[in-house]
Amino acid sequence: MTTGEGTARPFTILTVCTGNICRSPLAAQLLRAQLADVPGVVVASAGTMADDGAPMDVTAAVQSERLGGDPGDHRSRYLTERIVADADLILTAERAHRAAVVSLLPRASRRTFTILQFARVLRGLEPADLEAVTDLASLVTTVAAARGMVPPPADPADDDVEDPYRRSPEVHERVADVLAEAVGTITTAIHSTTAGGSRA
Repeated sequence: MTTGEGTARPFTILTVCTGNICRSPLAAQLLRAQLADVPGVVVASAGTMADDGAPMDVTAAVQSERLGGDPGDHRSRYLTERIVADADLILTAERAHRAAVVSLLPRASRRTFTILQFARVLRGLEPADLEAVTDLASLVTTVAAARGMVPPPADPADDDVEDPYRRSPEVHERVADVLAEAVGTITTAIHSTTAGGSRA
């Protein structure tokens, strides 16, 4: 896929949380399901404190299946600088995860957002803001440029997705629905971008 630099390679979306067994795999699985018809997009996940090889949390996996994801083959992995470097868009569960990503690779700051922040900025863009968007790389650049112009939430914590680990099924469901809404906004923008005159 063309990423804006004239090179053909996959566009990689990375989701990040703490243990890589609840929020980030759920977000990744929903993204993967909703972007299955978009060629050249790869979705991966990792955790800032993950143990390599752990399966997805059972309650989180139930939510993934409810919303159309496939948790079956998930195995957690620890976030590394190489994983960050290979990603074109990084979506984290919390601002603390974004800070951890940037500490590993400072130049990744322009393409790293909390997932709720990325969706919020997308919703705040005007049609004119998207005129220069021709591929997924330029979509990320546009959202990064608008990050400081779209009004922030009254409480900065509203850009964080709460951690449902070891909590009730009701909390898992609430978190899953929050993630699903954000993923829907993001995948709609990706579909619009890739359906344009220049496929990303």
